[in-house]
Amino acid sequence: MARDIAVDEDGLIRLQKLLATSGVASRRKCEELMLDGEVEVDGEVVTRLGTKVDPRTAVIKVSGRRLPPVSDQMYLVLNKPRGVVSTMSDPQGRTTLTDVLSEILAADPALRLFHVGRLDTDTSGLLMLTNDGDFAHRMAHPSFEVEKTYVAEVTGRISKNTVADLLAGVTLDDGPVEVRRARILGATADRSIIELVIHEGRNRIVRRLLDQVGHPVRQLSRTKFGPIELGTLASGTTRELSDDELGELLDLVGL
Repeated sequence: MARDIAVDEDGLIRLQKLLATSGVASRRKCEELMLDGEVEVDGEVVTRLGTKVDPRTAVIKVSGRRLPPVSDQMYLVLNKPRGVVSTMSDPQGRTTLTDVLSEILAADPALRLFHVGRLDTDTSGLLMLTNDGDFAHRMAHPSFEVEKTYVAEVTGRISKNTVADLLAGVTLDDGPVEVRRARILGATADRSIIELVIHEGRNRIVRRLLDQVGHPVRQLSRTKFGPIELGTLASGTTRELSDDELGELLDLVGL
């Protein structure tokens, strides 16, 4: 997160001052945390008051929680509306992320945002955007297995046996799919609402998965990406990741 941090001519700042400026606690409380061995810098416990760090590169943890580095990078959560294409431009003239983010982009014409993974045009919900290309790449890369949570309204009444089949693994034409968790949120005679947690991002994978077990999707939304929750964020609006959220994600993908 970008913060107004005053550094010395070497680009360094006293650790307790950085912690206090970043909102961890008061300066005095931050000093107590250091003396109690609760503060780590680059994997080492730091107890010496007055220790200086580079706020842009130091990996700092307070009581085990990561404090994001000071940067000019932007990390946003968008509640993507259904019908919006998950690209910044579209040759067919459909509504894109650029249209949804028009106010943010107008405020900084030089800003270039990457979407972290993507959502199908007819899928709504949580999409992260950033100008940190390395972060975007790692968050979307299959090797980090970042979990994604979806809620789907499907045709037909899903049985417990079908949930068990999903958890046992379903093979699609492009390979098997691992479903980490699944639960029925509601059901009537002709429709069901199911929550699925997967870590893959193959094209239309949730729709294909549910179609494979006989329950075509009517509506689909992503509600979580890793530990980040969509919550009550209104459709078509954004918010910045909190320091705690960003710190958790940086740790998750090894940044």
